[in-house]
Amino acid sequence: MKFTFILVDPMVPENIGASARAIKTMGFDSLRLVNPCEYLKGKARWVAHGSTEILDNALSYNRLVDALEGMDLVIASSARHRWLHQDIVDIDRLNSILDSKSGCSGDVAIVFGREESGLTNDEIKLCDMAVTIPMNQKFPSLNLSQAVMIFAYELSKRRNKSDSKESVKPADGSYRAIRQKVQLILDSTGISGNPVLAGRVIERLAHAADNDIKLIHSVSKAIIDKFQGTDKRNKK
Repeated sequence: MKFTFILVDPMVPENIGASARAIKTMGFDSLRLVNPCEYLKGKARWVAHGSTEILDNALSYNRLVDALEGMDLVIASSARHRWLHQDIVDIDRLNSILDSKSGCSGDVAIVFGREESGLTNDEIKLCDMAVTIPMNQKFPSLNLSQAVMIFAYELSKRRNKSDSKESVKPADGSYRAIRQKVQLILDSTGISGNPVLAGRVIERLAHAADNDIKLIHSVSKAIIDKFQGTDKRNKK
């Protein structure tokens, strides 16, 4: 798996610099920014001392949906518990979940929200899974760069499990491909008209392990082939 850290609307240059430093310290090198403040000079560069190449190579986007291009699995991070997702994963369970999905997830994005307000509901909808850092008290919340460091530290433990630094792109049975197939089925059957049910199906799909993904892939393909075959006959 290859991990990319994405910061949405970071407004404090020091947070971007400290995040870059945390990423490099833990052995990662991929940073994407959505509508960032100045990060190529000044305070951000000073705080990122020793890891300025992370800033230089960071990709900048206007929208989160564009920053997620090419990602197989998208994980949202926030200290808030006001989630659209019903399944909220504590960070200490994250690696075990990723272990179960190692064969179907190549590029994984970890998304961090704004310093003051976190991610919006629409942005959370773009994510497959919600992961939180448990705290003993609600306030004060973690600083953005502190959250990045904790995630980077947890994910760095995977180095001992022979995770390659290079991305190994899954084939057609990848999570992203399966998600698209299931979404097509939800649309074709009208289940998408019930956003609560459809959202729950997609949410649970994100927690499926490799063997389950392969099974869902086979079933989904059969259902889609059936639908497409019916459509072709109806058009004759």
